[in-house]
Amino acid sequence: MDRGPTAAPRADEGAGEGIERLSALSDGVFAIAMTLLVLDVSISPNLDAAAFERALEDLLPNLAAYALSFVVIAQFWTDHRRILGAAPKADGPIVALTLLGLGLIALLPFPTSLLAEYGGESLAVAIYSGVVGATNAAHLALTLAVNRRLRPTADTLARRAQRLDAADLAATVLVFALAIPLAFVSPDGAKWFWLTLLPIKVALGRRQHAAQEHLRA
Repeated sequence: MDRGPTAAPRADEGAGEGIERLSALSDGVFAIAMTLLVLDVSISPNLDAAAFERALEDLLPNLAAYALSFVVIAQFWTDHRRILGAAPKADGPIVALTLLGLGLIALLPFPTSLLAEYGGESLAVAIYSGVVGATNAAHLALTLAVNRRLRPTADTLARRAQRLDAADLAATVLVFALAIPLAFVSPDGAKWFWLTLLPIKVALGRRQHAAQEHLRA
């Protein structure tokens, strides 16, 4: 029996499904990376009172490194979802750049452990700065790739939001790149230098929020 013509799936539906799958994979990698951070936060069992107190004191650098990297990964996750949300489709370059970023995210627990155990060593601070900077560079490349794929008729505010994302990521790449040589002069100075990002992110975050509010309106 002839059931009539079968409706072919629209191209934009397939593209949307590709982005959803990529987002689901990304969420899983981010969740695992966040979970792995806590593995360095532990105390040996069967300690007496004095040893227990010393162990807690020794654990403070691990807790600080855990908190720092958890915030860093959470920010990466937030940015990544926003970047992919603007992508019209999951083509080869988008998938490749996403996987590159996810590979660096999965690596982040390693430099976090180095920072916790050897926070006063130049090489440990330089490696942490390098991995965070490289991850931001991958996200910056992804943002630029998505921006190039927006239709010429795309909303001006959408393009502005993407440009603000790119500016935020470029500033982060610059700060962490400069922190690498600075770490070999002063490891503590390099870590303090990371804080220069705060006023930059606050200013760009306000502009990004305003752009998103206009997009929702």
